[in-house]
Amino acid sequence: MFTGLIRAVGTLAECEARGGDVRLRIGHAPDIIAGLVPGASIAVNGACLTATSYTADGFWADVSRETLDCTTLGDLKPGDPVNLEPALRPIDPLGGHLVSGHVDGIGRLVDQHPDGRSWRLRFEAPAELARYIAAKGSICIDGISLTVNTVAGQHFETNIIPHTRERTTLGQYQPGQRVNLEVDLLARYLERLMQNPSGESRITESWLAQQGFASPAGEG
Repeated sequence: MFTGLIRAVGTLAECEARGGDVRLRIGHAPDIIAGLVPGASIAVNGACLTATSYTADGFWADVSRETLDCTTLGDLKPGDPVNLEPALRPIDPLGGHLVSGHVDGIGRLVDQHPDGRSWRLRFEAPAELARYIAAKGSICIDGISLTVNTVAGQHFETNIIPHTRERTTLGQYQPGQRVNLEVDLLARYLERLMQNPSGESRITESWLAQQGFASPAGEG
């Protein structure tokens, strides 16, 4: 498990094709690997990878074809920056929200503009994920825990403060950038619990309005 609080921005130093899979070497991350052993989990742009071995300033990790197909890791080129977070330990503070490192889908940065000292970013999520994204809820974007400000269909907006813009890869993105998305775990489990035996979800707009999570039809 992770928290969505980025500990360092590393660099993709090397990429080796291994059949249908790839092997990545992440560098410029000495603080991330301190005290870790082979087999430790490290989130790379929000995708949980296993560190198979270590170098002086980073680590090697294997990436399966499934992970390449479901994340943006296959888009990376040597020299690209990546957000890094080691797995959560029992003694660590939970400053963001619980993140599994299992990417749910790929979104896209649609627009960004200054908002005071912060920046407002607008993303587009895949249709199958949009229903799990709620205003004032949490979402993980390329491994970063963020609060959703507004939601409209498949689009949602979030603000990032100067610290986040400077200490993560978000400050380098331009509209059109593909990003890894992981929705709040609670939304996934809630839907599962609310499913009928037929497999159809009982979570509807009407049900959400009754529970106070949405405005009744025709309002707002």
